[in-house]
Order: sequence, then structure tokens, then C-alpha cells
Amino acid sequence: MTHDSEWLQFTRAMASRREFLAGALAGGAAVALPGATFASPLDYGLKASEIAPGTYAVYGAQEQLSFDNGGNIVNVAFVVTDEGVVVIDTGPSLRYGEALKALIAETAKREVVRVYVTHHHPDHIFGNQVFEPNVLASTEQVIANIKSEGGMFADNMYRLVGDWMRGTEVRVPGTTLTANNERIGGHDFELIPLAGHTSSDLVILDKSTGVLFAGDIAFLDRAATTPHADLEQWRKSLDKLDKSPFKMLMPGHGPAEESNRAIEQTGAYLDWLERTLKGSLESGADMMQVMAAPIPDEFQSIALIRDELGRSVSHLYPQLEEEMLPLVSNRS
Repeated sequence: MTHDSEWLQFTRAMASRREFLAGALAGGAAVALPGATFASPLDYGLKASEIAPGTYAVYGAQEQLSFDNGGNIVNVAFVVTDEGVVVIDTGPSLRYGEALKALIAETAKREVVRVYVTHHHPDHIFGNQVFEPNVLASTEQVIANIKSEGGMFADNMYRLVGDWMRGTEVRVPGTTLTANNERIGGHDFELIPLAGHTSSDLVILDKSTGVLFAGDIAFLDRAATTPHADLEQWRKSLDKLDKSPFKMLMPGHGPAEESNRAIEQTGAYLDWLERTLKGSLESGADMMQVMAAPIPDEFQSIALIRDELGRSVSHLYPQLEEEMLPLVSNRS
């Protein structure tokens, strides 16, 4: 079993394709999704919360991707500068991107001049379509990941959230970040290339306000997702964040806080997850037994922890089996 994203695994397992669903929706056909009713218009109801001077968070739900939330489970942010607006991530769909762009125009009364894409997971990238490619920027590896996996992610997002995705296509950032800093409208943005949640995770520190946009390197009060995780590398990235001179940290999921609680909680969760998986392998437990492992009291209040434990077992257990269990030869 390969160490692929759960979204890719879903996609490969499903016979339906994005093109079929998009065509059915465009033709006015009714497409049945479990528990879903199609209403028009669909509205994300986005709201901007000022978390620092001229800095706004647009919070997503602490939920799984579903038709009911339209894929809006992600935190997006924007910073109003003298030259224009800087955006961090763009959300799960074209419809979301349009709503975000309208919210920015209403709040800031300025044009978007830069969009930083933190990593390639689908809840973070499909609003890209409303911005010009040269405005969209990320690391070389994030861009490569979007090119290689974005289409399959789109397929599965259409299956999961239906008509919320109408018209959504992959848009790849046209600007590859090579410098460690960008100065835009009086703000100094430090660009910090990390990894661990995926093979490339861009973190942005606005030195002018002290706000650290951690992307999915940090989660808070929501269990971390691990479809592309390298736990050892992830912990190293958390250590780097903890040494960063931020005043406020905005995680990819969960509330922004003037503390390092997201770093500590994410690190503690990853440590427990790895101990649990390795200990279970050593005791001979199968995957279903590991998925039913007791949750420590310190993590009981974290949203979706039982769901994400199950997904993490499917992502990481086979890989750990290969690393930890010796290959038995049948040769005499």
C-alpha cells in the first residue's frame, strides 16, 4: 500500500469522475449525494475577523469535508497593506474563491497583489481560480504537488461536496518563491519553507505585526491530518516554529491565539500517535484494533480525533509495518 493521500485513495476507489458530475450539474440533472439537498444559491457566508491591525482571519468549520459545509473547513487569511492585499490560501472551490474575493473587496477596498499558497491539499487551493497566476505564489515543490495531484483532488472534491464545486478547475501558482522575504506595502513577510505535513509546507511570518501563518504545520483543537505526513520532519518543523519570534499564531485549522498552544498541542498529538502506532505494531495489533485505541484525556476535547486516528492508521500503519517488521524469507 502506497503512502498516498486519503483523497487520492478515495478517487482511485470511486468509479464516478469529476467530468461526469460536472456535466450532470451543468445540464440541470439531479445528482444524489447522501443526506444532501441542492439549494440555490449556495452561500458560504464568509466573515472576516480582525486578529491584528489590518490582518483578518476567515475561519472554516472544525469538520470533515461534506456537502453541508461545501468544503469550508480551512482557515484563510488576508493582510491589508499600503500596496494592496496579501492573501494566505484560497479555500476549497471556485465559489469560495469568489466569495473570498468579494469579502476582501468589501473589507479592504483594495486589490489583491499577492496570494501565498501554503501547501497542495484541496481545502487550501481551489479558490486559486479567481486570482491571476502571477499573483499566486508558493515553493517549487508545492507547485509541483499541485500539478501532479490537483486533478485527482478536484475529482474527489466534486464527489464530496457536489454543486459547491461547480466550475472549479485547478489553477497552478505562476510565481515560484526563491527569496526568504518579500516586502509588500510596508509589511515584511518572511517566507519559511518547511515540510512534514506534506513534502512542502510554506509558513509566512508577517514581521510587521508578528502574526505567523502556520498553514497545516499547526492545528489547534482539531486533530491533525496525516495523508502525506512525515512525522519526524513535522516535529522538526514545529521546533522551528516554536523558536520563531511571533506574537500570534494562526493555524490552518482552529483559532488564532497569542500563544504557542497550537505548536505544543500538535506536537503532543503527533508524539502520542507515533507511540500508539509503534506500540501496537510491537504487540501484534491489527489496524482495526489500533483504530479503537483509547484516546488520552488531554486529547478528548480535540475535534474529530477518533476520525483522524482511523485515517492516520490507514495512512501510516502499513508504512511502519514495512519499516519495523523484518521480511521473512521462505528460502531454505
